[in-house]
Amino acid sequence: MSDKKPTINDVAREAGVSKRTVSRVINGSENVGKKTQLLIQNVIDRLDYSPDKQARGLASSRSYLLGLIYDNPDALYIDQVQRGVLDVCSRRGYELVVHPCQYRSPNLVENCLGFIRRSNIDGVIVLPPVSESRDLAAALREGSHCYVRMASVDLDDHMNIVVSDDRAAMGEMARYLVSLGHKDIAFITGPLNYYSAIERLEGFRDTLQELGLSLSESQVYEGNNSYQGGIDCARNILSQSKRPTAIFANNDEMAAGVLKVAHSLGISVPGELSVAGFDDNLLASRIIPSLTTIQRPVGAMATLATQKIIQSIEKNLTQTADKDFLVKPHLIIRESTAPHSKP
Repeated sequence: MSDKKPTINDVAREAGVSKRTVSRVINGSENVGKKTQLLIQNVIDRLDYSPDKQARGLASSRSYLLGLIYDNPDALYIDQVQRGVLDVCSRRGYELVVHPCQYRSPNLVENCLGFIRRSNIDGVIVLPPVSESRDLAAALREGSHCYVRMASVDLDDHMNIVVSDDRAAMGEMARYLVSLGHKDIAFITGPLNYYSAIERLEGFRDTLQELGLSLSESQVYEGNNSYQGGIDCARNILSQSKRPTAIFANNDEMAAGVLKVAHSLGISVPGELSVAGFDDNLLASRIIPSLTTIQRPVGAMATLATQKIIQSIEKNLTQTADKDFLVKPHLIIRESTAPHSKP
């Protein structure tokens, strides 16, 4: 057995097809029949062939690098996103370059454009809250950069965005808590200059109104989506003489902070207080009690965003490129919620 690295010519010869056909399969073209794709992929696997990315990039005037821009304190969320992106990248021959930034910086646009220029990336995926910047999106369009935004609001052409329907999911959460008999519910929002925080708050509030209940301003506390933020808000909420029977937090990190404060005050969860969050990250199923939450399919969103960006880069847009943009989170019921026991 030769130690020589197999080439695209070897794959073409073994499969009995042209080098151009092999190249199309490697690059994910849909202009090759399924039977031929399977034949070529089997040969690629058997020969353990991998394209030379440098030569591939020179031949196509592309770098085969994707960028990921984010400003999010939740490391578990970022990990889920990266896993979804890398799953597609590994199959399509792309690499990932990650760029943290500061959403509230006055130099946000210049910072992100500088990253794109220095890294020579083919396209960029932008995560919330950075994805909510209209100025950045406008600059990306003006510079003819391929991009896809992940967001909670339909902010762009559907080929350039993947949207999580947070508003509908919060309607589901509101109905669930009310079905348990909870009427006095406190709500810890994320930063209210984020679209996602507003969508979740309004989705919850509007559904309560449909059910004949209300969420007053005194029951709403603005958090910062961090564990410590959940602790700070929970201390304010649970120090009141008349405590709510349920608390919803804008993400699982803050909900975990609420659980810590409840435990420190000797408040039983879910016996005296129901607690719920949003995201369903790894933490939610591992803390005690395990957390009722909204499962946002972050990995699926990242996968879809990566597929869309590669379609855009390779100008291989299908009729579904602008239709497949909406994903629907759903309720996951665990141990931290229970029926309200009236005194």
